Parts: sequence; structure tokens; C-alpha cells
Amino acid sequence: MIKPLMDKVLIKMKEKEETTKSGIILTASKEKPQIAEVIEVGPGKMVDGKIEEMYVKKGDKIIFNKYSGTEVKYEDEEYLIISQDDVLAIVE
Repeated sequence: MIKPLMDKVLIKMKEKEETTKSGIILTASKEKPQIAEVIEVGPGKMVDGKIEEMYVKKGDKIIFNKYSGTEVKYEDEEYLIISQDDVLAIVE
């Protein structure tokens, strides 16, 4: 298990699916998707002696900054670790 530190967020990319006119689903895409699922979150970063609360939680689907994060491969799964500041929106 990977446990992020401070204000870091561990996410797993959602495969971008494209559908042809005949209904065939294509999952291979050249462009990196920007929607991901939050797998784990850190406890928050220390600001002025207090821990800043994390506004994303495990299981959230998020949109994040396209050029952020560090790619990690762990137990044959690919993840991305980003800062909470790189989260642009929560998808509901």
C-alpha cells in the first residue's frame, strides 16, 4: 500500500474511452486523461502550526492539472502522486 505524505494525493487514471458511430468502444488514446479516482490522501500539510484539512477524499473522482504529478508503478498498477493544489475539480 502506498500512503501519501503531507498534502499529496495518490490517484489512478481513468481510461479515456472513445466510441465509434457503430458503438465500438476504443480505449487507446494518445492524449493523457485528466479524470482520475482518488486512491489515498495524505493527512494534510502543516500551515502556521495547524494541519490544513484535505478537501479530497478516497473514492472521489477528480479533474487535475494536466502536467502535474509523479508517475509511480507499484504491484503492476500505474498511479500518479499529485499535490492537492493540482486538483482542479471534484466530479459528482
